[in-house]
Amino acid sequence: MKSITIKGSKRESVGKKATKALRNAGMVPCVVYGGEAPIHFSAAELAFKNLVYTPNVHTVMIELEDGAKVECILQDIQFHPVSDRILHVDFYQIFDDKPVMMEIPVQITGNSRGVRNGGVLRIVNRKLRVKALPADLPDFIEADITEMKIGQKMYVTSIPQEKFTILHSDNAVICQVRTSRTAVADDVDDEEEGEGEAADAEATEGAAAAE
Repeated sequence: MKSITIKGSKRESVGKKATKALRNAGMVPCVVYGGEAPIHFSAAELAFKNLVYTPNVHTVMIELEDGAKVECILQDIQFHPVSDRILHVDFYQIFDDKPVMMEIPVQITGNSRGVRNGGVLRIVNRKLRVKALPADLPDFIEADITEMKIGQKMYVTSIPQEKFTILHSDNAVICQVRTSRTAVADDVDDEEEGEGEAADAEATEGAAAAE
Protein backbone atom coordinates (compact mmCIF):
# COMPACT_ATOMS: atom_id res chain seq x y z
CA MET A 1 0.00 0.00 0.00
CA LYS A 2 1.22 3.50 -0.84
CA SER A 3 2.21 5.88 1.92
CA ILE A 4 1.72 9.64 2.39
CA THR A 5 4.02 11.76 4.54
CA ILE A 6 2.54 14.47 6.76
CA LYS A 7 4.84 16.87 8.59
CA GLY A 8 3.61 18.04 11.97
CA SER A 9 4.51 19.78 15.19
CA LYS A 10 3.85 18.45 18.67
CA ARG A 11 1.18 20.34 20.59
CA GLU A 12 2.18 21.79 23.91
CA SER A 13 -1.41 22.58 24.88
CA VAL A 14 -4.56 20.65 23.99
CA GLY A 15 -7.11 23.00 25.52
CA LYS A 16 -10.02 24.58 23.63
CA LYS A 17 -8.34 27.97 23.39
CA ALA A 18 -5.14 26.53 21.90
CA THR A 19 -7.14 24.33 19.53
CA LYS A 20 -9.16 27.28 18.26
CA ALA A 21 -5.97 29.27 17.68
CA LEU A 22 -4.54 26.41 15.63
CA ARG A 23 -7.61 26.22 13.41
CA ASN A 24 -7.61 29.97 12.89
CA ALA A 25 -4.02 29.64 11.67
CA GLY A 26 -4.98 26.98 9.09
CA MET A 27 -3.68 24.09 11.19
CA VAL A 28 -5.47 20.86 12.12
CA PRO A 29 -5.18 19.36 15.61
CA CYS A 30 -4.44 15.63 15.46
CA VAL A 31 -3.87 12.68 17.78
CA VAL A 32 -2.08 9.37 17.21
CA TYR A 33 -3.37 6.46 19.29
CA GLY A 34 -2.14 2.88 19.53
CA GLY A 35 1.33 3.48 20.93
CA GLU A 36 2.56 3.69 24.52
CA ALA A 37 0.86 7.09 24.90
CA PRO A 38 -1.24 9.34 22.64
CA ILE A 39 0.76 11.76 20.50
CA HIS A 40 -0.83 15.19 20.09
CA PHE A 41 0.34 17.23 17.11
CA SER A 42 -0.86 19.68 14.50
CA ALA A 43 -0.35 19.86 10.75
CA ALA A 44 -1.29 22.25 7.96
CA GLU A 45 -4.78 21.62 6.57
CA LEU A 46 -3.38 21.44 3.03
CA ALA A 47 -1.22 18.47 4.08
CA PHE A 48 -4.35 16.28 4.20
CA LYS A 49 -5.43 16.98 0.61
CA ASN A 50 -4.07 13.73 -0.86
CA LEU A 51 -5.19 11.66 2.11
CA VAL A 52 -8.79 12.79 2.59
CA TYR A 53 -10.07 14.00 -0.77
CA THR A 54 -9.38 10.80 -2.71
CA PRO A 55 -11.09 7.42 -3.15
CA ASN A 56 -7.74 5.71 -2.58
CA VAL A 57 -6.39 4.60 0.80
CA HIS A 58 -2.89 5.07 2.15
CA THR A 59 -0.79 4.49 5.20
CA VAL A 60 0.56 7.70 6.73
CA MET A 61 4.04 8.56 7.94
CA ILE A 62 3.89 11.35 10.50
CA GLU A 63 7.18 13.27 10.64
CA LEU A 64 7.50 15.52 13.68
CA GLU A 65 9.85 18.46 14.15
CA ASP A 66 11.95 16.61 16.73
CA GLY A 67 12.82 13.95 14.11
CA ALA A 68 10.36 11.34 15.34
CA LYS A 69 8.52 9.29 12.70
CA VAL A 70 5.29 7.42 13.36
CA GLU A 71 3.60 5.13 10.84
CA CYS A 72 -0.19 5.24 11.07
CA ILE A 73 -3.50 4.76 9.36
CA LEU A 74 -6.37 7.24 9.33
CA GLN A 75 -8.90 6.29 11.99
CA ASP A 76 -11.38 9.15 12.18
CA ILE A 77 -11.84 12.66 10.80
CA GLN A 78 -14.20 15.45 11.81
CA PHE A 79 -15.45 18.14 9.42
CA HIS A 80 -17.11 21.46 10.11
CA PRO A 81 -20.87 20.98 9.46
CA VAL A 82 -21.11 24.15 7.36
CA SER A 83 -17.73 24.92 5.81
CA ASP A 84 -16.53 21.28 5.51
CA ARG A 85 -13.12 22.33 6.82
CA ILE A 86 -11.18 19.63 8.67
CA LEU A 87 -11.58 20.11 12.42
CA HIS A 88 -9.74 17.14 13.88
CA VAL A 89 -8.00 13.95 12.75
CA ASP A 90 -7.36 10.73 14.69
CA PHE A 91 -4.66 8.31 13.58
CA TYR A 92 -3.83 4.80 14.76
CA GLN A 93 -0.19 3.76 15.00
CA ILE A 94 0.73 0.55 13.17
CA PHE A 95 3.59 -1.89 13.64
CA ASP A 96 5.13 -4.29 11.10
CA ASP A 97 4.39 -7.39 13.18
CA LYS A 98 0.83 -6.53 14.26
CA PRO A 99 -2.24 -7.01 12.04
CA VAL A 100 -4.34 -3.93 11.44
CA MET A 101 -7.95 -3.45 10.31
CA MET A 102 -8.74 -1.05 7.49
CA GLU A 103 -11.46 -0.32 4.94
CA ILE A 104 -10.20 -1.02 1.40
CA PRO A 105 -11.98 0.22 -1.75
CA VAL A 106 -13.46 -2.30 -4.19
CA GLN A 107 -12.40 -1.97 -7.84
CA ILE A 108 -14.85 -3.49 -10.35
CA THR A 109 -13.19 -5.04 -13.42
CA GLY A 110 -14.47 -6.92 -16.47
CA ASN A 111 -17.49 -6.57 -18.75
CA SER A 112 -20.40 -8.54 -17.32
CA ARG A 113 -22.42 -10.57 -19.84
CA GLY A 114 -25.49 -9.75 -17.79
CA VAL A 115 -24.88 -6.02 -18.27
CA ARG A 116 -24.25 -6.58 -21.98
CA ASN A 117 -27.68 -8.19 -22.15
CA GLY A 118 -29.35 -5.16 -20.61
CA GLY A 119 -28.96 -5.86 -16.92
CA VAL A 120 -27.96 -3.19 -14.41
CA LEU A 121 -24.91 -3.51 -12.19
CA ARG A 122 -25.57 -2.51 -8.57
CA ILE A 123 -22.58 -2.11 -6.28
CA VAL A 124 -23.59 -2.95 -2.72
CA ASN A 125 -20.25 -2.54 -0.93
CA ARG A 126 -17.78 -0.03 -2.34
CA LYS A 127 -15.37 -0.69 0.52
CA LEU A 128 -14.58 -3.83 2.49
CA ARG A 129 -13.05 -4.01 5.93
CA VAL A 130 -9.98 -6.23 5.98
CA LYS A 131 -7.39 -7.40 8.48
CA ALA A 132 -3.75 -7.87 7.54
CA LEU A 133 -0.18 -7.03 8.42
CA PRO A 134 0.64 -3.48 7.25
CA ALA A 135 2.88 -4.78 4.46
CA ASP A 136 0.04 -6.97 3.13
CA LEU A 137 -2.69 -4.31 3.01
CA PRO A 138 -3.87 -4.06 -0.63
CA ASP A 139 -4.39 -0.74 -2.43
CA PHE A 140 -7.76 -2.07 -3.58
CA ILE A 141 -9.78 -5.28 -3.81
CA GLU A 142 -10.45 -6.42 -7.36
CA ALA A 143 -13.89 -7.82 -8.17
CA ASP A 144 -14.08 -9.36 -11.67
CA ILE A 145 -17.68 -9.35 -12.90
CA THR A 146 -17.00 -10.81 -16.37
CA GLU A 147 -18.97 -14.04 -15.81
CA MET A 148 -21.90 -12.53 -13.92
CA LYS A 149 -25.32 -13.08 -15.47
CA ILE A 150 -28.59 -11.26 -14.82
CA GLY A 151 -29.83 -12.09 -11.33
CA GLN A 152 -26.45 -13.17 -10.02
CA LYS A 153 -24.70 -11.75 -6.95
CA MET A 154 -21.02 -11.67 -6.08
CA TYR A 155 -20.24 -12.54 -2.46
CA VAL A 156 -17.09 -11.78 -0.47
CA THR A 157 -16.21 -15.47 -0.71
CA SER A 158 -15.42 -14.90 -4.41
CA ILE A 159 -12.40 -12.77 -3.47
CA PRO A 160 -9.04 -14.56 -2.98
CA GLN A 161 -7.82 -13.88 0.55
CA GLU A 162 -4.25 -15.14 0.68
CA LYS A 163 -2.59 -12.25 2.52
CA PHE A 164 -5.57 -10.60 4.15
CA THR A 165 -8.89 -11.53 5.73
CA ILE A 166 -12.18 -9.85 4.81
CA LEU A 167 -14.07 -9.05 8.00
CA HIS A 168 -17.57 -9.54 6.60
CA SER A 169 -19.90 -12.51 6.77
CA ASP A 170 -19.73 -14.99 3.89
CA ASN A 171 -23.15 -13.90 2.62
CA ALA A 172 -22.14 -10.23 2.36
CA VAL A 173 -22.77 -9.06 -1.22
CA ILE A 174 -20.22 -7.00 -3.14
CA CYS A 175 -22.35 -6.40 -6.22
CA GLN A 176 -25.20 -7.86 -8.26
CA VAL A 177 -26.58 -7.68 -11.80
CA ARG A 178 -30.25 -6.80 -11.68
CA THR A 179 -32.77 -7.15 -14.46
CA SER A 180 -34.29 -4.19 -16.26
CA ARG A 181 -37.00 -3.49 -18.85
CA THR A 182 -34.48 -3.74 -21.68
CA ALA A 183 -32.86 -6.95 -20.40
CA VAL A 184 -32.84 -10.10 -22.52
CA ALA A 185 -32.25 -13.68 -21.42
CA ASP A 186 -28.61 -14.46 -20.69
CA ASP A 187 -28.81 -17.65 -22.75
CA VAL A 188 -29.21 -15.55 -25.91
CA ASP A 189 -25.45 -15.38 -26.25
CA ASP A 190 -25.20 -19.16 -26.04
CA GLU A 191 -27.98 -19.61 -28.59
CA GLU A 192 -26.42 -17.14 -31.01
CA GLU A 193 -23.07 -18.85 -30.70
CA GLY A 194 -24.69 -22.23 -31.33
CA GLU A 195 -26.60 -20.93 -34.36
CA GLY A 196 -23.42 -19.36 -35.70
CA GLU A 197 -21.49 -22.61 -35.36
CA ALA A 198 -24.32 -24.56 -37.07
CA ALA A 199 -24.44 -22.06 -39.94
CA ASP A 200 -20.67 -22.32 -40.39
CA ALA A 201 -20.90 -26.12 -40.44
CA GLU A 202 -23.68 -26.04 -43.08
CA ALA A 203 -21.71 -23.64 -45.24
CA THR A 204 -18.65 -25.86 -45.03
CA GLU A 205 -20.65 -28.98 -45.97
CA GLY A 206 -22.24 -27.14 -48.91
CA ALA A 207 -18.89 -26.01 -50.23
CA ALA A 208 -17.52 -29.53 -49.96
CA ALA A 209 -20.51 -30.99 -51.85
CA ALA A 210 -20.12 -28.43 -54.63
CA GLU A 211 -16.52 -29.49 -55.17
